[in-house]
Amino acid sequence: MKTRILLVDDEEIVIRSCQRILGTDAYETDTAQSGLEALKKVEEKPFDLLILDIMMPQMDGMEVLQRVKEAHPDIEVIMVTGLSQIETAVRCMKLGAFDYLPKPFDPDELKVVVGRALERKQLLQENSNLRSELSSKYRFENIIGSSQAMQNVFRLIAQCAPTNSTVMITGESGTGKELIARAIHFNSLRKDKPFVAVDCNSLSETLLESELFGHIKGAFTGAVANKRGMFEVANGGSLFLDEISNISLSTQAKLLRVTQEREFRAVGDTRTQSTNIRLITATNKDLKDMVAAGTFREDLFYRINIFPIQVPPLRERREDIPALAFHFLRVFSKELGKEVNEISADALTALTNHSWPGNVRELQNTVHRAMILANDKVIRKAHLTDILDLQARSDLDIPRTGDELKRLKKEAREKSVEDIEKLFLLEALKRNDWNVTRSAEETGMLRANFQALMRKYDIRIRGTESAED
Repeated sequence: MKTRILLVDDEEIVIRSCQRILGTDAYETDTAQSGLEALKKVEEKPFDLLILDIMMPQMDGMEVLQRVKEAHPDIEVIMVTGLSQIETAVRCMKLGAFDYLPKPFDPDELKVVVGRALERKQLLQENSNLRSELSSKYRFENIIGSSQAMQNVFRLIAQCAPTNSTVMITGESGTGKELIARAIHFNSLRKDKPFVAVDCNSLSETLLESELFGHIKGAFTGAVANKRGMFEVANGGSLFLDEISNISLSTQAKLLRVTQEREFRAVGDTRTQSTNIRLITATNKDLKDMVAAGTFREDLFYRINIFPIQVPPLRERREDIPALAFHFLRVFSKELGKEVNEISADALTALTNHSWPGNVRELQNTVHRAMILANDKVIRKAHLTDILDLQARSDLDIPRTGDELKRLKKEAREKSVEDIEKLFLLEALKRNDWNVTRSAEETGMLRANFQALMRKYDIRIRGTESAED
């Protein structure tokens, strides 16, 4: 569809000139010779751009600009002005006009300004679409989980999201705490502002302070330039501190000041900066136990524990496992370019019965690996060797000595290698209709070595001799 441009000028010669310059190939132009006519046409059909004269009878271009921007802020406007009205044109830009052109203007100049205005409109539209997509992705009702435990989490998200309250999300590793934090942000009044996540577990004390509060040049060795901290970057939006339990006591004291005063100082700086952020934290540890042990400040705990949300482990909501598994199946099918869209009944049973110590993240990785191993459209139980091996050994005694630990680790490594080798052989043979020679050639192995592996795992070809040749 062509770009729609409305030309507004009380001088017909100017309108005709603009139409000739812009042409009809790329643009569809309409015209208006008064401000009132322009406003009427804007209400009747959509336009991408207005080229608007400032000096017109009855209603001048500045008033038209104000009314158009109030009703349709996505329409770009280029003002056309006489040389004596430059100051007025600048005021128009403060009201939302993209640019202005002094009369008489050069044809190439008009084309350039129109091109830039439409390019900005496209960028703004793309940004708006991305924000809308993110908001849709993280709507709490789109987070997978029909279990009662997750429904309780959704209810809490819905209650706290519209507020500015500080939220603390607790739960085991891999339960999706950051997903919950993003859902809170993108369902809040701050959704169009930044969401900034900081992993407090991955940085040393000095680097974490610099990451949070920023630093000035020369504050410490390696500080070769000023750096903005996340409290500044996230201003107006939400700051998510993941694994907050790993922050040192000295950094906790500085964090307490920010939560109380909404002020902070960059490392090495004497100036105080203010910030307006919504603080969301997460931890997989019991902060009450840490407070009792003296490793977490009690005053900070009460500052961040205003609205707690506990995310349940996957083993406590097994009814959600099939939906999650099929969700990851769709994700990785697209990512890997493989048409795998089914999970066999016995594979689904194995997934549901697994204890999932790594929670949703472990399930995601398991489905990813199974997708890679699958050679048709179905994930089968044989493709779940990682969790099946854990299930088979779940009744083993926990080692009590270092020697027992070494022995069990060695056995586990050997068993893992054996599982991979056996699966490698079977899948190669299936792909080549159980023909040993073709299977060896496809895998780049000598036929004798391939057969030796088959003998090791007692894999025999039943049928005619042609299967071997």
